[in-house]
Amino acid sequence: MSRGSIYHQLCLTILVISCFMGLNLRAQITPPVAEDSLPPIPSYSERSKNWGPNDTIMTDAVWTGKEMMSYKEESMVWVGNLSAKKLEKYIAEWTRLRNAVYVCYPFARVAGATINDITAKLANVTSKKERKEYIKSREKELRKQFTEPLSNLSVYQGKVLMKLINRQTGNNCYEILKEYKGGLNARAYQTVAFFFGSSLKQDWDLKDQNDRQIENFVKEIDGNWYGNTLRK
Repeated sequence: MSRGSIYHQLCLTILVISCFMGLNLRAQITPPVAEDSLPPIPSYSERSKNWGPNDTIMTDAVWTGKEMMSYKEESMVWVGNLSAKKLEKYIAEWTRLRNAVYVCYPFARVAGATINDITAKLANVTSKKERKEYIKSREKELRKQFTEPLSNLSVYQGKVLMKLINRQTGNNCYEILKEYKGGLNARAYQTVAFFFGSSLKQDWDLKDQNDRQIENFVKEIDGNWYGNTLRK
């Protein structure tokens, strides 16, 4: 197995285990859901009844009030006192981190959503055997679902994923592995992470500039997609 494959296996193991940790560790952060106080968007047939032959060009749009309006995101405008060279470097680093968060955040959200789903399913299950069988079946399902997508992550994206899992669950990845795989396995995986310039023991800390930036990107994603009742 190559070094890259070992690292991707580490990411997969942490993601899958984090989906079950909410059963006996701290709860994940639940992003707020925006309330939809606007009238519902009319059906497609209602909106298209007055369209002409040239009125079917697809474009981004938002539904506001009772009107469909075109939607376009403008390019970022950077204001600061950095030199051109330093600004170029900062933008490159900012863009790399933003892209990684956009790639990894949906995976981290799965962990939180799965915790809620499994907890609900097992609420009335008292048999230890049935609980164990159910959890094992869900673990198999998750591994099948995420093995291929996570194998395409870069090492940098894997580091961001671990940060986001920490954010969603409230526990760093070393604690997750130690709880479910034992201290020996946790130390082994910590060694793997170390060789890739990372650490499983890093915590989610908004006093850290990098973590604050990740949080800003998460809020951007939540606002644009998960919690935006206007986006169509």
